[in-house]
Amino acid sequence: MMEGILHYVKPELIVVALVLYLLGQGIKQSHMIQDKYILLINGAAGILLCSFYIISVSALDTLQQIAMAAFSASTQGILVAGLSTYIHQLIKQWSKSE
Repeated sequence: MMEGILHYVKPELIVVALVLYLLGQGIKQSHMIQDKYILLINGAAGILLCSFYIISVSALDTLQQIAMAAFSASTQGILVAGLSTYIHQLIKQWSKSE
């Protein structure tokens, strides 16, 4: 499964998944926000961080380029948020004693 996700994530954005994992852990430990909202926050943060990257490396001269940048930022943000959840589950499973 992870290989499938990594196939679609831009290599330079994989670090965002790690940032989102750490963000999620920080939110969880703060007890200020309910756990059920962590995925939504990570998704929004992923899209925002990917948007910064996509905008910084893209030419945005035409409406088509702007639409493509928005699409790329959204899909990459969702993918890295999913990847951060996958990382969380891997760590959780590996730390289980069986």
